[in-house]
Amino acid sequence: MKGRAVHLDTIDGRLAAALVVDGQLEDLLIAGPENRPVPGAIYRATIDRQMKGQGGVTVRLPDGRGWLKDAKGLKPGETILVQVTGYATDGKAVPVTSRPLFKSRHVIVSPGAPGYNVSRQIRDDDRREVLLSIAHDVVGPPGEMGLILRSTAALADDAEIAEDIAATFDLATRVAGDRGTLPELLFDGPDPHMLAWREWETPDVIETAEGNFAEHGILDRIDVLRSSHVELSTGGWMSIEPTRALVAIDVNTGGDTSLAAGLKANLAAIRALPAQLRCRGLGGQITLDLAPQPKKDRRVIEQAMQAAFRRDPVRTILAGWTPLGCYELNRQRDRLPLREII
Repeated sequence: MKGRAVHLDTIDGRLAAALVVDGQLEDLLIAGPENRPVPGAIYRATIDRQMKGQGGVTVRLPDGRGWLKDAKGLKPGETILVQVTGYATDGKAVPVTSRPLFKSRHVIVSPGAPGYNVSRQIRDDDRREVLLSIAHDVVGPPGEMGLILRSTAALADDAEIAEDIAATFDLATRVAGDRGTLPELLFDGPDPHMLAWREWETPDVIETAEGNFAEHGILDRIDVLRSSHVELSTGGWMSIEPTRALVAIDVNTGGDTSLAAGLKANLAAIRALPAQLRCRGLGGQITLDLAPQPKKDRRVIEQAMQAAFRRDPVRTILAGWTPLGCYELNRQRDRLPLREII
């Protein structure tokens, strides 16, 4: 089926959301265990102790510890607001930041970073002026709270944008004004349904009926993700193998014996890679063992990597080539691996 379809349902009692584009599963969000802090959650935390040589401090959360980098000037026992930035690997503290952001569908509010800005993706100068005017009308001139109008605001209704600005500013003001002293959850991170509404473009179809995952084949697509094997459009395949240290990806040409077989398989793997990593919930260090190809084609691979990950919502660093000819990436762990959830 052509077009964009969003499916909202549950899996084993957990909220889940799936994005299907032209019949292909492009993104998958499934709620994790209740005892795991969710990225985006904001806590009142207590500074625990400095970790000399590691450039950060541990902080006490209501049910565990967090890890805060760049914590100069903070003293043990001090109370601060922190926001979870990703999921922690087993045995490690939850990564947090002391610069929380309040993100909604059309706006991002940033306490302590004053100024009103519009997404660079909105290039229409007249529309940019209208959006800034809406912001001034709703919350007045810039103060201690900064504001970014997201790209979705380009086509959204002005009244809807104004309502979003007011609600997000109100939430940020209330949380930033907290004066408590004990570790506590102040604002939970978004669940999969909320995250889908906030981050995915307006679809052609939204399916919300109970059981629509089974009816529309989403469960079958998820079953395919349980395997490390991924068929490529060229007839080749790649194998995605998560380990504790990294995610290893091996690309193979399959039955293609042409001179350009390696390059064709590699390009097909790169085009499929962002969606595969999103749907499998994989992050951290990723190493690609690409199919054999002439060294002169590396520039083509680099351009394909940049194009493939340009619109990927998960922050990814394209680190480049290793001495042994593999390609490395580093990807934010903003979701749990699928194998840990189902």
